[in-house]
Amino acid sequence: MKQQNKPIFNKRIFWDVNFEQIDYDGKASFVIERVFERGDVEDIRQCRRYYGDEKVTLALLNARFLPLHTIYFASAVVGEPIEKFRCYKLRQLNPELFPY
Repeated sequence: MKQQNKPIFNKRIFWDVNFEQIDYDGKASFVIERVFERGDVEDIRQCRRYYGDEKVTLALLNARFLPLHTIYFASAVVGEPIEKFRCYKLRQLNPELFPY
């Protein structure tokens, strides 16, 4: 089995953690969620290339929180309806206050 090169992400995505010490394999879900939330097209391509579509899909479907626009975007990328996303279901169970 060949060693796969680590993906090259923009450091601004991981502004709040030590970028050089990110465990890409141990914290895969964190990395995938963060890239989809804050990355650009090239970051997302790198993510999908490194992890593969199956792992990316599972991480996004099981995420506890994603902004609504990220849920819609992830739904289009992975080809799953938004109702299958855990974070979408959680959002429906905890609606926000009614804006007056």
